[in-house]
Amino acid sequence: MSDSKHPSDIDRIVGQRVRWRRRELKLTQEKLGDLLDLTFQQVQKYEKGVNRISAGRLYEVASVLGVPVTYFYDGAEESLATERAGFAEMDEDVQAPVMNSETLDLVAAFQNIADPALRKSILATVKAASKALRSPETT
Repeated sequence: MSDSKHPSDIDRIVGQRVRWRRRELKLTQEKLGDLLDLTFQQVQKYEKGVNRISAGRLYEVASVLGVPVTYFYDGAEESLATERAGFAEMDEDVQAPVMNSETLDLVAAFQNIADPALRKSILATVKAASKALRSPETT
């Protein structure tokens, strides 16, 4: 168990989810800070998992971002289990628990596609491209 005064892996995951939702809503860190009566620097620290978000503050964040508090923990168990199994040491772009802005943009755009068949097709294309780039080329 980690020291309760220091952020943990779950704090990073919660921060990632705050960032993800903020970006989905097209809010800047400054705007979210204004809505929560915080500085943008504090929002940034929360999003990076540098500072822990208290239960009360997380409730406020969830309210402002229009999601239930559980939203911030969705998928956390699987992510932590993957890290504990040793997969976190793999290629950072593949297994990184904190998503970069390009990944967040891709996920947000993908979620906006209403047609399930189109989503499935796009996912298959992305998976095929990923697999092709990981495999050694044979010429």
